[in-house]
Amino acid sequence: MLSAGPAVERTTTSQVAFRNRRGFAYIWNPRQHLKTEVPAVLSIALPRRIQSARFKEVVHPSRGVWMHHLELATADDVDAEVIEWLREAFEAAS
Repeated sequence: MLSAGPAVERTTTSQVAFRNRRGFAYIWNPRQHLKTEVPAVLSIALPRRIQSARFKEVVHPSRGVWMHHLELATADDVDAEVIEWLREAFEAAS
């Protein structure tokens, strides 16, 4: 995924999940659950909380996992900064 390494992609009716040994990134349609015009959300699982105004929400669902939710309006929203977060998440999921 984005040259981070050999991720496994799993597609379901509600999301596309990317896994290394564990899941590290998820793309899903927020309109299935919320009233919004945002076409997609990228959720990135990291071992630490990242302070960035870019995230719509950051939650701590379990010990050692911080889930960062980033709204995506266009493909251009996945820039170098997001790719670095994805690389970190990929490595942490190994």
